[in-house]
Amino acid sequence: MDKSQIEKLLTPKFPKKHIVATLNHFSEMTSQFQAGEWEQCIAKGGKFVEATLKALWTHAGQTVPSGKHFKADTIITGLPNLPAGSVDDTVRLTIPRACRFVYDIASNRGGRHDPDEVNPNEMDASADVPTCSWILAEMIRFALKGIVDMTQAQVIVESLSARRYPLIEEVDGRVYFHHKNKSALDVALMALAYQHPKRMSQADLIAAIRRHGFKANNAQVAAQRAKKYTDDDGKGNLRLLSTGIKKAEEFMVKNGV
Repeated sequence: MDKSQIEKLLTPKFPKKHIVATLNHFSEMTSQFQAGEWEQCIAKGGKFVEATLKALWTHAGQTVPSGKHFKADTIITGLPNLPAGSVDDTVRLTIPRACRFVYDIASNRGGRHDPDEVNPNEMDASADVPTCSWILAEMIRFALKGIVDMTQAQVIVESLSARRYPLIEEVDGRVYFHHKNKSALDVALMALAYQHPKRMSQADLIAAIRRHGFKANNAQVAAQRAKKYTDDDGKGNLRLLSTGIKKAEEFMVKNGV
């Protein structure tokens, strides 16, 4: 997502500071989704909605309450109660309804669930991301209504509408990293980071590396190289040190994982 391009498209209609916040939260939300961090994704979806509502409320000629006085529910309810025709129905009715869905998930469920039920976090995040993508695309559509050259906007809207998939996947305890530009050491550090703060045996680490198409010798060398970033409990069980976590985070940031 090119945030600068989208910012230019939206700021003629909406205040820049709220649009910048909206785009930052959206970018972080999608990154958390692709990393399989469901709770953080859901939380960022809630922040995205708050920033979006501030942009809509200001566009409608209203003053956004500051600090703790800001309540998302108040604006979600307040927008539809504005006089019909005072602001476009996209701003007054349609987008707030979608915001309500995302915000309810972030506020009422989020990371909390009963131990005897299916964990809803992944399916909630999988619903939040396309809904937030739709909200952003609808804001772009509204901001550019009446503009003749829609080519750039159409490309951006299509990219927002594209389905997103996690770049980290776990199947029966086996972790896979779906990124083509990764070395055996990258896989080792990502596997250890995914497991952190729990320890991972060297044998399991080598098996994780081999699952990603690396030969036995390469996997063993990578596991050995990764040890300098870990604490070994003396039984071959490894836990990443802060240097290893930093190394893994650098790879994730660089490659959008």
